[in-house]
Amino acid sequence: MAEMVLLSDTAVVETPVAECDECLIDLRTVGALRLDRRLADGDGAFAHVRLSVVDRLVTAQTLLPAGLRLLIVECYRPLALQQEYFDSHKQRLRVIQPGNDEAWYHRRASRYISPPEVAPHVAGAAVDLTLCTADGTELWMGTQVNDTDSEACHTDSANVSAEAARNRRYLGDALTSVGMVNYPTEWWHWSYGDRYWAHVTGAPVARYGPVRSLPVRTGPVVPA
Repeated sequence: MAEMVLLSDTAVVETPVAECDECLIDLRTVGALRLDRRLADGDGAFAHVRLSVVDRLVTAQTLLPAGLRLLIVECYRPLALQQEYFDSHKQRLRVIQPGNDEAWYHRRASRYISPPEVAPHVAGAAVDLTLCTADGTELWMGTQVNDTDSEACHTDSANVSAEAARNRRYLGDALTSVGMVNYPTEWWHWSYGDRYWAHVTGAPVARYGPVRSLPVRTGPVVPA
């Protein structure tokens, strides 16, 4: 089996970016999509994602089995927050797996937390999401979103129930059909237009680089 390509791999890091300057959309203004507030922040960063990603999410939702909906957990993540997450995870690894060099910790951390300079969330290109019923009840996917304590979080893990595997297929089939790609260590993480997407799809360049700030709010926000 080929080794998994991680976000820290040279092939991803060296992918060029041709920033298209596509705007970020606040999903709290998009009635067609359901937002979960477990990672909501005061600025509403969690709810923002690039316009083309929004279009793909809305279309993907129409491809799900009847009665199911996407449940969006987190989209854009500010660079400083991504750096905090990455550094914290590396420090955790130093404690539980001491004696390795810095390059090892950098690569190992990138299995679950992207290096900030290439992070899909920082580019407004990624979304962490799951499935729910029309009344908002979450489907069981084998782990909770962001639960990386076991390899059951890997998208193709065999260590999940038949129900969870089926639900992952529903999610994956819909999102793959609209051109999004999955990071294989996290069933919930999907992206479009970032460096990892470009590497997986063979696109010559990524469409989106890091977003430095949120857009100025100009309209009403519907509570998520």
